[in-house]
Amino acid sequence: MRLVLASASPARLSVLRAAGLDPVVRVSDVDEDALLAAHAAAPAAEKVTLLAGAKATTVARTCEDAGVVLVVGCDSMLHIDGELVGKPHSADVARERWQAMAGRTGELVTGHAVLRVVDGEIEQVAEGHAVTTVRFATPTDAELEAYLATGEPLAVAGSFTLDGLGGWFVDGIDGDPSNVIGISLPLVRRLLGSLGVSPTDLWTTRVS
Repeated sequence: MRLVLASASPARLSVLRAAGLDPVVRVSDVDEDALLAAHAAAPAAEKVTLLAGAKATTVARTCEDAGVVLVVGCDSMLHIDGELVGKPHSADVARERWQAMAGRTGELVTGHAVLRVVDGEIEQVAEGHAVTTVRFATPTDAELEAYLATGEPLAVAGSFTLDGLGGWFVDGIDGDPSNVIGISLPLVRRLLGSLGVSPTDLWTTRVS
């Protein structure tokens, strides 16, 4: 079996590699804004799961390899004040978000999709989502400006990271930490299991 990660996220790739897997990365060209607009009234968990499924499906349809390929797609967004927010893309938006969420809590919601592709055909699909509560610190104005200047919060869901520079400004979490980084190992294990696969079947790194 071969494993394909349908995501450009270096954080997701890092989590999987640290967990003994070495997926091939293939990035989809899903129009996320259009998909979200088409499902504007859907609950937060449904939206991120739809995005994850669309990414995984798009990549799976390009898999013409013989044999079995497992495609994993994910999408993360922060749910706070009843709003689902993704990547800010600009320092001004990231600043506004941090000013709103500092000292408060939000939910990092990640949709997951795992597809089993056999000889180029999608045969099985397993989907789900994971939610982790994040307790944000209150950075000083100088700290926030320094963080924004790094560019890191501009390209990540919710304008923060747990495993990078943003970790300084997270007081704690309730739930799965890997989900905050972008891919929930416990959930992926369950989804793989529903397809008859264990993550141990995919391990490429073993401790001697």
